[in-house]
Amino acid sequence: MIASFIPKQITYNGRQIESLWAYKTFRIQGDSIVAFIGRCNIPFSNMVDQEDRLAKSKIYGPLMLHFMVEHFDTDLNKAILKQRLLSVIVKDVLENDYKIRGIRRAGDDLYDGKYKLSISIATASPVSTKIHFGINIKSKGTPVPTRGLDDYKIKAVKSFALEVINRYCQEMVAVQKARTKVNWIK
Repeated sequence: MIASFIPKQITYNGRQIESLWAYKTFRIQGDSIVAFIGRCNIPFSNMVDQEDRLAKSKIYGPLMLHFMVEHFDTDLNKAILKQRLLSVIVKDVLENDYKIRGIRRAGDDLYDGKYKLSISIATASPVSTKIHFGINIKSKGTPVPTRGLDDYKIKAVKSFALEVINRYCQEMVAVQKARTKVNWIK
């Protein structure tokens, strides 16, 4: 699994969820997790989540930390489980590394009371599955009540991102190892 933090700011507009985005944009080929910082502003035409699209929900964040994951299999159920694993990893980093209490996971999203911390989607294409997970850095100006990393005094966003990336990669390696150590049932 290839891991990368992109240092330049990129606005997440929903196009990054397309298959092979990391390869076409950064020459990162294969299963990957790529993190970057940037605004989030998804027009309805780019929304993958049809529930949000039908509800005409505005998805916007002035500054977020984004994780783009691509796995070259086409099983959407597995992608959704990996998406939820990624949200658990982010929650663990917040709680264990930054001592932030009271974070709750509901499906693939993180909350602090009534405040939403993240957005996420998983989808499939004919060649791969993709996951986007974004966590707010700044919370002012969002269309729903939110909290961000700034609200928790987390200033080293790159370090936060690298910790999440490393743990996700470790989980994927551990899953592969677990698959290769068991004997079949006769």
